[in-house]
Amino acid sequence: MPAVLTSRDNPRVKRWARLVADARFRKKEGRTVIEGPHLLAALAQHGMKPVAVIVTEEGLEKEEVRKLAGDSPLLVSKGVFKSIVDAENPPGIAAEIAIPKRNQRREAHVFLEGVQDPSNVGAIIRSAAAFGIGRIVLDEACADPWSPKALRAGMGGHFSLRIDETKDFEDELKAFEGTLVCTVPKGGISLRKLSSEKPLGWIFGAEGRGVSPLAAHHARLRVTIPMSEGVESLNVAAAAAICLYEAASRPGAGS
Repeated sequence: MPAVLTSRDNPRVKRWARLVADARFRKKEGRTVIEGPHLLAALAQHGMKPVAVIVTEEGLEKEEVRKLAGDSPLLVSKGVFKSIVDAENPPGIAAEIAIPKRNQRREAHVFLEGVQDPSNVGAIIRSAAAFGIGRIVLDEACADPWSPKALRAGMGGHFSLRIDETKDFEDELKAFEGTLVCTVPKGGISLRKLSSEKPLGWIFGAEGRGVSPLAAHHARLRVTIPMSEGVESLNVAAAAAICLYEAASRPGAGS
């Protein structure tokens, strides 16, 4: 049994805690920390390996955790583990990973503009992975997609597609080789009448404000989700899930 790290002042412990808490540090290092057996299993399912696996003695009592921990996990005390992770109920296993960079592919894209809630960002990533999106592009105003909350909401979807953050959001829209689509509350074509053009590039905007006029200017299609009278709008993650499902259900529309 390896020695147990019990000090929160240990340099490695401090590094992991900073990776969890500091978005700038994550970007600088190109690393993040994932928490829980589900995300570690998803990482392995996509052929990726962690840089380091962090476990507690209590965690190792669970067969699922033991299998994921591998041969050389780093054992930490329960108190140290809580000081590292973001979850309210720490799962007993976490891992430092390199933020993956996949090759650029000519597939359906999602463009996120000003989506500041990390749970919404993660939920959209989860839906995008489920419905065959190849790449997600986020502008600088979006929440960090590699934050703990976004990773939990993504449920492993982060490892299925390419995720890029950009300072040049409009340039990314201009460079997309396909049909750009944005949602509008009223006046767009019905989502049910969406054409089967491909690939599609979906633009989703900030909670409440929606897609900016500048981004909407680049959209060739504007669609409206049919809703009951008296309902003004949907949460951005819900709207994205509906749109991506509808596109994926049409032959050739999603890729």
